[in-house]
Amino acid sequence: MRRVFRIHLNNRFVVDLAASPCQLEELGAGYIVCEGLAHDIEDVQVSGDEIQVYAETSGVMKRSLPESAITVGKEDVFAIMNSLRSEIWGKAGGTHCSVIFSDGQMVARSDDVARRNTVDKVVGSAISYKIDLATCAIGSTCRESAGMISKAENAGIPIVISRSAPTDKGILAADRAGITLICFARDKRFTIYANPDRIN
Repeated sequence: MRRVFRIHLNNRFVVDLAASPCQLEELGAGYIVCEGLAHDIEDVQVSGDEIQVYAETSGVMKRSLPESAITVGKEDVFAIMNSLRSEIWGKAGGTHCSVIFSDGQMVARSDDVARRNTVDKVVGSAISYKIDLATCAIGSTCRESAGMISKAENAGIPIVISRSAPTDKGILAADRAGITLICFARDKRFTIYANPDRIN
């Protein structure tokens, strides 16, 4: 099931998003951060299909990814991928899943009909818990395009891991942004496509 939700930033319309009707506050907060429209969310209010986000927007710039914010080992990669096993997908198919890990622990998880929404929702969840996104790795079932990498960059997440494939532009975007990109992480193997320094 999905509905169309209208996201507003400081009472100004931003976008219509088709999304699964759950974690809507997280969707609003995460979308604004992942699109680079704001870094610090002050409040989110949901009324019906309207999502109002309030945030400081003056002087917003892309985040600078710390050189050594986080490292992961191969067992961490597999743990993140194992957490993507979705009961919803098993029953219905056609959904995507993303998770965020910090200090070896899963802090947020989302299933949605749209792959980009899952990233917005887990980022929004981490923000609501006041977790430093520079200490996080994001795991996903989704193909890693340039747009998906841009979301991680805007959020300041230094490691992106996917069960699926990257696109060529996604690899270039990760390399330029300083993001460690790992894809095809399944069956006890994975491929590192950009910035391997964070793998130990």
